[in-house]
Amino acid sequence: MRIRTLKLSDGIAIVLAVVLFSSCSSDQSNSNTPAASESPATAESTPQASPQTGFERDLQYVKNGQYTYIWVFSRKDGQPLNSLDSIFLRTNAPQVVDWVITDGGKKVIAGTNFNLEEGNLGVLKKRFNAEDYTGK
Repeated sequence: MRIRTLKLSDGIAIVLAVVLFSSCSSDQSNSNTPAASESPATAESTPQASPQTGFERDLQYVKNGQYTYIWVFSRKDGQPLNSLDSIFLRTNAPQVVDWVITDGGKKVIAGTNFNLEEGNLGVLKKRFNAEDYTGK
């Protein structure tokens, strides 16, 4: 049995044949794209949603937790929450499952299945602004 070795010219010929053969095949994947002469006004466009703010994104995160009640707390003086504020909130609302600090540390979103109005909401309202986002 005789083994034939390929010459460089044979290898080039094979590669060239493969390239030519593959370029001749019809490619249907680009048939649905608009022609280059078509103006952008005639091409279909979808409206872009405006990007969510950090607060909106964090609120959606808590909403996705499917909590019965969602509250947003912030300091009455508008300053960012500090560690003492966090301790106060966690101590007086131990039923809250999710705490998400947002809005540059100025707000915290609370997700719970417990009605805080039956708990210490009055105590929390003395120190913080409390906004009920349940169902919003």
